[in-house]
Amino acid sequence: MIEDLRQKKKRISVTGLGYVGLPLALELARHFAVIGFDISEPRVEMMRRGEDPSRELPPEAFEDADIEFTADPARLRDAHFHIVAVPTPVDAHRVPDLKPVLSATRTVAGALKKGDYVVYESTVYPGCTEEDCLPILEEISGLKLGEDFKLGYSPERINPGDKKHTLRNIVKVVAGSDEEALDTIAAVYGTVVEAGVHKASSIKVAEAAKVIENTQRDINISLMNELSIIFDKLGIDTQEVLEAAGTKWNFLRFYPGLVGGHCIGVDPYYLVHKARQVGYEPQVILSGRNINDNMPAHIAKRLVQMLIQKGKNPRDCRVLVMGFTFKENVADIRNSKVADLVRELMDYSINVHIVDPHASPNEVAHEYKLTLLDEPMSNYDAVIIAVNHDEYRQYDYDYFKSLMNGSPILMDLKGLLPKPAQDNGLTYWRL
Repeated sequence: MIEDLRQKKKRISVTGLGYVGLPLALELARHFAVIGFDISEPRVEMMRRGEDPSRELPPEAFEDADIEFTADPARLRDAHFHIVAVPTPVDAHRVPDLKPVLSATRTVAGALKKGDYVVYESTVYPGCTEEDCLPILEEISGLKLGEDFKLGYSPERINPGDKKHTLRNIVKVVAGSDEEALDTIAAVYGTVVEAGVHKASSIKVAEAAKVIENTQRDINISLMNELSIIFDKLGIDTQEVLEAAGTKWNFLRFYPGLVGGHCIGVDPYYLVHKARQVGYEPQVILSGRNINDNMPAHIAKRLVQMLIQKGKNPRDCRVLVMGFTFKENVADIRNSKVADLVRELMDYSINVHIVDPHASPNEVAHEYKLTLLDEPMSNYDAVIIAVNHDEYRQYDYDYFKSLMNGSPILMDLKGLLPKPAQDNGLTYWRL
């Protein structure tokens, strides 16, 4: 298989061309013949023009890539090594929503042939690939694992907005249904990942490794968020505490903030789901999730308290929220906790304005029924810097005061600005 792929006698397909699938497909296309499949024809048309719908990759990334973009599932029949890289969200009840990955599985199964490989990159709970996806592959294709095709798992490690830790220089975990599958999958990924691959002993181990990466970060951030709540009540600056504690060599550097996005705020629920299936109710994981999910409400309540202390009625106040994406310097608005913060503020009848230089106004309106302004207005009672976009780093305290009326409040959720050394006529608050 690997030699046929290298000689381009056989092709690789990548199903799902989002933040994970497109960078992977383009990297593979520098060494192999690739078919990039996505169910969205408009997205496919953009990629054919050398445009990344997610606005992460420059046009140069599409140059010299041996890739065919298509929305026609029949084209997958010409591929022999299939990679599935579709989203794995949770539903409104925070239960894993496997519809995208199972739908992609059915599509790939319809194209599966003897000798083919199917590798999953989507984040799932341990056992999902073999217990949920494999039966669909076998039923629809009429083929048998081991006898007719191979199965694998290699969890994605894409970090949107991160230009330092990229696909090429992050070690890739790989797993296969047998030794031959493992070696072939490792060879394919090893061709494009300069940092090398780590061979997991089983598909379940690789699935578990991925899901705990973000669960660990979630729990650590939840501790920082809880500490920020405690220290705020004690009148202590959390950032100063962390700076002092960080002088110890083994202190882990995590910071408080809104935890959204399609990974850290979602993946823990996949592990929770599987734990419950085997009769265990997670405690630490759910406690961390509860703290992080409630941070928007905590911030909104804290602002209302500050407004009232200044003799203002929240119903008569106007607040500017700067930043809407789930993290800095990306366009991704999936699972944005800023949306939750805005709604919490609106529940207090506060008039909220939102700006963001990266988010698409159309996407925000479609996904959240909220409106983005092109530019801030003025006469705000408070400004919340919700996301640390680089564009905001050029602003100083005078700029923020110019946006507000008397008794201005600036909530700097991630500490973008240095804490004012003296009274500058502005109430400054950060997590």
